[in-house]
Amino acid sequence: MAGSWRAKAQAAGMLLALLGWVASCVTTFVPLWKSLNLDLNELEVWTMGLWQVCIAREEGAVECRAHGSFLALPPALRVSRLLMCLSNGLGLLGCLLAAPGLEGWRACEDRPRLKRRLLLAGGAAFGTAGMATLAPVSWVAYNTVLDFWDDTVPDIVPRWEFGEATFLGWFAGAFLAAGGLLLACSARSTRTETPPAPACCQPPTTQGPAGGRPPPPKNADLVI
Repeated sequence: MAGSWRAKAQAAGMLLALLGWVASCVTTFVPLWKSLNLDLNELEVWTMGLWQVCIAREEGAVECRAHGSFLALPPALRVSRLLMCLSNGLGLLGCLLAAPGLEGWRACEDRPRLKRRLLLAGGAAFGTAGMATLAPVSWVAYNTVLDFWDDTVPDIVPRWEFGEATFLGWFAGAFLAAGGLLLACSARSTRTETPPAPACCQPPTTQGPAGGRPPPPKNADLVI
């Protein structure tokens, strides 16, 4: 019963972590972290990501341009690039570590302690990847809110708003953290127990002549 629960928890944790890792990779490269609608030209929608800025026109044409220099970027985007790349790498490492530690995986079956350590390490890697995803997405979202409500900027100036990648990044970080927590909690401490010997190999028990009862005392033993 306990083993079945652990197997289900490990499968759910691995599925959540994989979904979060894929969503984190998509969030890293799509130019949808911010969106901007121009009041003067409503036919164009500007979107910005960590690597490029795109302009989508009404006729369906999309033109993208990469950011000029890494050092010229705002601090939030520079740190976000590094953290998102770190998150993607940790997610891949978590997959490689946690997969051999699953109960349904035949690798390292004869070494239960190693499987437990691999599962714990994979869960920790997934959890760290989730934090590395949530931090930059939340930082960029916070700066977007500050710029949107900045009173020093005239009202006629268009403001950047949340893009679809912001919400996708929040879901990715939550999935990675939840999957890593499930994997870490489902890792059980295995005890090395010696299995009982089969009945044919067990030594015969010493029995008396009367069906296992001790032999009656001799007359010499009754002499005081």
